Amino acid sequence: MLALYLRETRLGVRAGSGALTGILFFLAVIAVIPFGIGPDLNLLARIGPAILWIGALLASLLGLERLFQADREDGSLDLLIASDRRHMLAVTVFVKCLAHWTANILPLVAVSPLLGLFMNVPPLGIGAATLTLLVGTPAIPFIGAVGAALAVSLPRGGLLVSVLVLPLTVPVLIFGVSAVRGAVADPDPFLPAFLILAALTLFFGVIGPLAAALALRWSGD
Repeated sequence: MLALYLRETRLGVRAGSGALTGILFFLAVIAVIPFGIGPDLNLLARIGPAILWIGALLASLLGLERLFQADREDGSLDLLIASDRRHMLAVTVFVKCLAHWTANILPLVAVSPLLGLFMNVPPLGIGAATLTLLVGTPAIPFIGAVGAALAVSLPRGGLLVSVLVLPLTVPVLIFGVSAVRGAVADPDPFLPAFLILAALTLFFGVIGPLAAALALRWSGD
């Protein structure tokens, strides 16, 4: 599984511009917000963590439809499904999701402190936003794997994946933003929301690959 993780990560990086496209989209979302609400620095500082989370969430959706598409096109998806007895397909999906997060979403987390400065977010808020993004964003590919598996046999399933995945990511967004708010605004607590966010990631880390594996077996019949 380590070899699969390294292979998928290398392919994700070599695929070209997946992470760069996500970062540019993330930057575009952050850049247009001040034009919409005006140059009120206090307002930007107050809503900045939520904008960081929304921008990272939307950018994370890019490329999810390709999670299994390349494997289907070169025939390796059929081999993965056929080898289910030797390696649980759900574990394979888990590793692929982890590699996708490393190659495409972790760079978004890495640039979020810089974009937080653009939004005039205080240092404590930037630190809390980065920590919550690091803990919460792994849930997104686990959720997205289900949509990608359902749409893998469709020729233009990208929009369908976003429509399926976006509503399921709302709890992650809510508790991610709540944890950041708890870190910068008294008397809201930070730890309960942060722990729920971590629990959501663990929950989707179990449920997502299992559901995606079932969907892949169904699509392969």
